[in-house]
Formats: sequence, structure tokens, C-alpha cells
Amino acid sequence: MSVINFGQSVSLREFAHGIGTVGGDVTIIGQGEPGIGKSSMLKVLAQTYPDYEIAYIDCTLLDLGDFALPYTVQMGEDFKVTKFAPNARFKFHSDKPVIIMLDEIGKAMKAVKNVLLTLMLEHRIGDNYAPKGSIVFGTTNLLTDGVGDMLEAHARNRVALVTVRKPDADEWIEWALNNDIAPEVVAWVKQFPHALSSYTDGSQKDNPYIFNPTRAGMGAVVTPRSLEKASHIAKKRSELGDALTISLLTGTIGESASRDMQAFFTVVDKLPTWESVISNPSSAKLPDDTVAKCILVFSAIARVEKDTLSKWLTYSKRMDMEWQALFATSVMKSNKQSFCVMNSDFKDWALKNQWLF
Repeated sequence: MSVINFGQSVSLREFAHGIGTVGGDVTIIGQGEPGIGKSSMLKVLAQTYPDYEIAYIDCTLLDLGDFALPYTVQMGEDFKVTKFAPNARFKFHSDKPVIIMLDEIGKAMKAVKNVLLTLMLEHRIGDNYAPKGSIVFGTTNLLTDGVGDMLEAHARNRVALVTVRKPDADEWIEWALNNDIAPEVVAWVKQFPHALSSYTDGSQKDNPYIFNPTRAGMGAVVTPRSLEKASHIAKKRSELGDALTISLLTGTIGESASRDMQAFFTVVDKLPTWESVISNPSSAKLPDDTVAKCILVFSAIARVEKDTLSKWLTYSKRMDMEWQALFATSVMKSNKQSFCVMNSDFKDWALKNQWLF
């Protein structure tokens, strides 16, 4: 399974949209680098289509006996036949349509992939069909990732195979702002956007942060998945202590990234508290450091609520315009947009600075 190189790669959002739109008739297989969020699209689809049952299938764990078991049916006084009952994991017994994700299908045993051919083409296992309206899609890695993925030609002809590109820093930050990622991790990505570059870009061959199958002895790397794990570690820094925090981060996002992120933690500890900013927006301390300002803005996006927005805006107007703009443009991409657009102070700022949008 080679990389599609005709400018046809799709974003994660487009991947999910395609599945929801035509997935009832066409099985879409998304191929992409490890850890970029392909499998997470099942959660996105579950939220988008709440009336569907959800079936997660890890194809690497399947054997032939995991699909169906035989049982006999009396067809006459002296005649019986054998039928096969599908495994409950596929949710065929549901009274609702099912969204079935065939995760890591390219790593499945060949015999397992052969059984899955009818599921991908006809939504059928043996004589049993998925409920009407069901959706089937799959995920796999690129052949160039070197992790053992392969779909034979007869299987590829039954599906729509698309390359799912890695999200860039701005796309990941938009997701992070809505998913409780630690502000210092978000700010780190803002300052080091190349940490989410792809090895398929030839100019990134010396990038120390990213997954690159051509680099010998590669350990932990930065991916959207590992950044989420790094966020959990960052939030527990005070309990873990500095040394253990860095050790855990090194084993999660790699040594280069963890050492660079360590500097962000030092800055965080010197920032004014959120309480002081909200209590005294006109006089609370303003940080001088660029990294500190970046972390402070993303922290505000995470913590601001309807009753504190105006106070934060009073504080932020003491900062340079680039930081005010970063807050405004970022919060408008978050799930806090609804109360921001209803706030008179925010509306006045936006009208005055509409050239930024």
C-alpha cells in the first residue's frame, strides 16, 4: 500500500465527513502515519451520529474463529443444516444501524482480511447482514511507515483508499482547545509548529521531533496522540516532581521535545494566577517573556467563562495586539464561541479590529 502522491490527501475532518456521507455504500480506508488520530474518528462519528451503534474492531487481534460460531437448525424430521452466528462484537444484533471501524486492517492476517472482504463490500459476514444503514470504514498505516501494513489488490478494489494527512499545528491546536489539553503543551506546539510536520516532506529529514522510519534507533516521537499523553503528565507535574516529569515526557514525546517543553514549565510557575488576573485585571502582573504570554493566552482560553470574559479582555488589552488577536481568533474556534459572540465587550473589540478576522 503506497502513499497516494497526487495531492489527494485529506484531513481528519474530511475523512470523517466522507465516512458519514458515503460510508453506508462505500467502505473508506484511511491510511496515514502512526498516532495522527485516524482511529479517533470513531469517537467523532459517534458524536455526530448518536442514533448509531458503535463497533470497534481491532483487526490485529482477530482470528478466523472470532467471526462466527456454527449452530444447527432442524430443517425436517431427519435433516439438519449448519448455520453461523456472527460474533456480538460486530453488533449485527442491534436494532440500530452500526458504525463499524476496522482498525489496523492492513496488519490483519491474510485469512482475516479475506473474511472481511464481504463485510467491506456487502456489509455481510457469512449469511448475516449488518442492520440497514450501517457504515463500515477502516484505518491502516502507510507502507512507507515500515510497520507491516498491506492491502492486496483484490481488497483495495472493494474500498476507497485515501491518504489521511497529519494535522498541522493550527489544526491540532483547534482540537486541543476543545479537549482540555494543558495550556503549556498547546503553547509549546504554537512555538514549535514543526513538531507536527511529516516525514513525507523531504525538508523535514533532520527534524528531531517527528516519526521518521528512515532514522535508525528511533524512540518516542511527537504525534497528536503522544501530545495528548504529554498533557496528562504536564497536569501532574507538582505531584510527580521535575525529574520524574521529564523522564516520563522523554518516554512519551522524545528527549528533544521534553527538554524544550521543560523550559515552558519553568515559565508557567512564574505566571500570574488566574485568580489575580480576574480579581485585578487592570493591575495584575503582565509577563515580559514571549513564551509566558503565549501560555497565558492559551490558559485563558481554557479557563475563561461567561462571567470572567470581560475581565480577561480588560487584562488582555494591556498586552500587544498580537496576543489579543491570538486569544480572539483561537477562542472563536473553541466551544466557547457561543458566549463570546454574545459578550458586548468582545463584540466591541471584534468590530474595532475586524481586519484581524
